[in-house]
Amino acid sequence: MAEEKKFHIMVVGAHAADAEIMAGAVVAKYTKMGHKATLVHMTPGEKGHRTLSPEAYAEQKRREALAAGKVLGAEVRFLPYKDAELPVNDEVKYALCDVIREVKPDIMITHWKGSIHKDHENTSYIVQDALFYAGLPAIKRDLPAHGCWRVYYAENWEDPYDFEIDTYVDITDAHDTWIEAISQYELFRGGISSFRYMDYYKALVVMRGCLSNFKYAEAFMSPRGAQVRRVQRFPGF
Repeated sequence: MAEEKKFHIMVVGAHAADAEIMAGAVVAKYTKMGHKATLVHMTPGEKGHRTLSPEAYAEQKRREALAAGKVLGAEVRFLPYKDAELPVNDEVKYALCDVIREVKPDIMITHWKGSIHKDHENTSYIVQDALFYAGLPAIKRDLPAHGCWRVYYAENWEDPYDFEIDTYVDITDAHDTWIEAISQYELFRGGISSFRYMDYYKALVVMRGCLSNFKYAEAFMSPRGAQVRRVQRFPGF
């Protein structure tokens, strides 16, 4: 039997912790199978702590992100932008383009644009254009072009507008690893916000599992026109 082709998932989140809550279980599922994953954090998400300064919380979030990535078996990258101030311009798009050309992902997962959070919405648009730039050989950068054409938008409670699920992925075998990973963040241990993040996302994967007839599932939206899928693995991989 031919050896299974290995591939690379990249998840781009607006803030450290977004990538892990949106697609951390899928990342754990695939890294356990020997595939690669990279988590890219556009900002640390450093302005949401009740007592710590943004600078101190940024350092904490970086430590937490590295710890979570280790649990998930993923590489972690940070881009140098600030929480609540993430711009949508070519500087940012080319910075992410360069990471895409370096890492060479086969699957991209990021925020859906219909969000109540400007950083989430901006990230969605940045990823869209960064993928376009990364795939064009005529755009000369330090590294050659790389096309990543399989894109999924992940579920996030702050990105609800017109989010239409068409793909459910069974994450039952990675659920406990995912919980361990997001527990690296103080935010999910209940120490920062009154919003019950952990309860919400634990309930979400149960509910998506009910709808797809898996024990636990993460739900995704692909570009318009796809059919609803209930899969144990992403189609084609």
